[in-house]
Amino acid sequence: MSRPSENLTLSRRRFLGSTTLAGTSLLAGRMLAADAPAGANDRLSIGMICVGDRGMDHVKSIASLAKDHNVEITAVCDVWKPNLDRAAAAVKEKWGKSPRTSTRFADLFGKDVDAVVIATPDFGHTPIMIEALAAGKDVYVEKPMSLEVEGANRALDLAREKNAVVQVGTQRRSDGQFLAAAKLLTGGVLGKISRVSAEYNFNEARWARGFDDCKAADVDWDAYLFNRPKRDFDPRLLRRWQLYKLCTNGLSGLWMTHYVDAVNMLLGTTYPASVVALGGDYVWKDGREHGDTFRALLDYPEGFLMAWGMGLGNEASRYWTIHGTQGTLDLEAWMLLRAGGKDTSIKDQKIPPEPTTSHMGNWFDCMRTRGRPRADIEFGYQHAVATIMAAEAMHSGRRQKYDAPKRAIVAG
Repeated sequence: MSRPSENLTLSRRRFLGSTTLAGTSLLAGRMLAADAPAGANDRLSIGMICVGDRGMDHVKSIASLAKDHNVEITAVCDVWKPNLDRAAAAVKEKWGKSPRTSTRFADLFGKDVDAVVIATPDFGHTPIMIEALAAGKDVYVEKPMSLEVEGANRALDLAREKNAVVQVGTQRRSDGQFLAAAKLLTGGVLGKISRVSAEYNFNEARWARGFDDCKAADVDWDAYLFNRPKRDFDPRLLRRWQLYKLCTNGLSGLWMTHYVDAVNMLLGTTYPASVVALGGDYVWKDGREHGDTFRALLDYPEGFLMAWGMGLGNEASRYWTIHGTQGTLDLEAWMLLRAGGKDTSIKDQKIPPEPTTSHMGNWFDCMRTRGRPRADIEFGYQHAVATIMAAEAMHSGRRQKYDAPKRAIVAG
C-alpha cells in the first residue's frame, strides 16, 4: 500500500494529466461526449437565468466574447422586473435585438436556446440545473453547485447520462496563478504536506443590501419560491438572500467553496473524510440567520488538515498557506518559501503565473468540442460535498463524515 504522501503526489499528477494548464489542449485525457448542441457549427444561443449583480457580470463577459466565440444571448429570465429590464436592454444594445424575457426559468428551455447560465441565489442552482439538463441543455452554474447531496448526485448522474457540458463558476480553475501553483506542487516541492491554513475576513455587514425599492408588484414571488415552502412576500429574501437559511447554507457555501475547490485543484484531492465546524452571529445583530463568524476543520484522507475561517467583524489576518516538510506555499503573496522547512533546498521565490484564460470562453469552446470544461460538474460535486459537510457540522454541532461508496454524508 502506498503512503499518504505518495497518494497525494499521484493524485496531483492525475489532475494535471487531465486538465489543460495553458488552455491549449482541452481534450487531453478526457472522454468526449457524443453529440454537439444544436448550434455547435454556427452561433451558440444562450439563456440567462437570474440577472442580478453576478448575472450581469456574466452578461458583460459573454458580450465581450461574442465575436470570437460566435455566441449570442437570446433569452433572459429574472423574477424581479428591474433586473429583467436592465438585462434585456443590455442585450439589445449589444446584439441589436431584444431577447425573449420571462420570470419563469423553464421558458428558456425551448429549442432556440442551446445552453443556460444559472446565477440565481444558491438554493436554485442544482434544482434548475437538473431541469435544464433534463431538457437537453448545457449549463454554466454558479457556485456553490449544490446545498444538498441528493440533488448533487442527481445532477452529476444526469449530466453524464445526457453528455452535457457543465461548467461550474469556480473561476480559479482558469486563473494563471492557481494553474502555476498546481504545476509547481505536482513535483512534490513541499515534501509531505500536513496542513492548509486559510482565512478571509471583512469588517462590514456583508450582503445587507437595501430593499426599499423592491416592491411586490415587480416580483414574481411564486417563481422565486419555486421549490421552497410558500410564504408571504418579503423583499429581504430577494435582496439579502445570503443572510437566510431558506436561500443558502451560510459562509461555508458562499465563500469556503472557492478554497476547498482550489485545494482539490492544487493537491488533486476530492473529498474530506470528516469535517467539524463552529460559528455564530457575534457582531451584526440585523436579523440574519447565518453567523458572521465561522471556522471549519477538514480532515483529508490523503493525510492533511485544512483549517478555514471567515469573519465579518474585523478584516485583519487574511492568509492562505500550504505547509509541507520542505517549506511553505503562500497563495496570497504567490511565494514559495523555505519557512518552516527542515533541511530544505527551497529558496524564497515568486511564482510566475501561467496564462489566464476566460472561464466562460472555456465553456463555449467545450460546448463545440464536447470536451469536459475546466470546472466540470465532477469538481462542482466535490466542492459541494465539502461545503455541505461544513455547514451541517456547524448547524448540528456534530462531526460530519463522507461515505464515498454510498455518496452520502453522515454524522459521526
